[in-house]
Amino acid sequence: MRTNEEPTAGLGTEFSSGDAKPTAWTDGRDQLEKAEIYWLSTVRPDGRPHVTPLIAVWLDGAMHFCTGPDERKAKNLTQNASCIVTTGCNTMGDGLDIVVEGQAVEVNDEDMLQRLADLYKSKYEWEFSVRDGAFQHEGGRALVFEVRPVTAFGFGKGETYSQTRWRF
Repeated sequence: MRTNEEPTAGLGTEFSSGDAKPTAWTDGRDQLEKAEIYWLSTVRPDGRPHVTPLIAVWLDGAMHFCTGPDERKAKNLTQNASCIVTTGCNTMGDGLDIVVEGQAVEVNDEDMLQRLADLYKSKYEWEFSVRDGAFQHEGGRALVFEVRPVTAFGFGKGETYSQTRWRF
């Protein structure tokens, strides 16, 4: 379990406006909590990248997402747990894009899975039941993964551009 310690933040001055300041982690975390769509980047066994959109939730200092055991992202994570989760908006004039780098770890604890299922229901109105260390739904079994940030980046856009690196 991660402590409540805040990550260290640094401004990438070479990619930021002259008057930019590092974005507060609370703003980055808020973006991760409220976003609806995320993009997961994994590595295929042959080394080629794989990127897919998905829904996810932020809980206890980590991103959580689910996928079927036979889906490409699950197969990739079995071979290489390194991944990136991104979210933001596709406009230049405003917003905050977030990139989270970490390792995907499968979640099997049924109490934690129930907390996540409750969060998915409140955020997306998707219902999952918990059984045998995974989510269950009408489409079948879904594995749940947790990605704790090792490094995260925040790209502030608008009148002032900024690139913040948070180290955990």
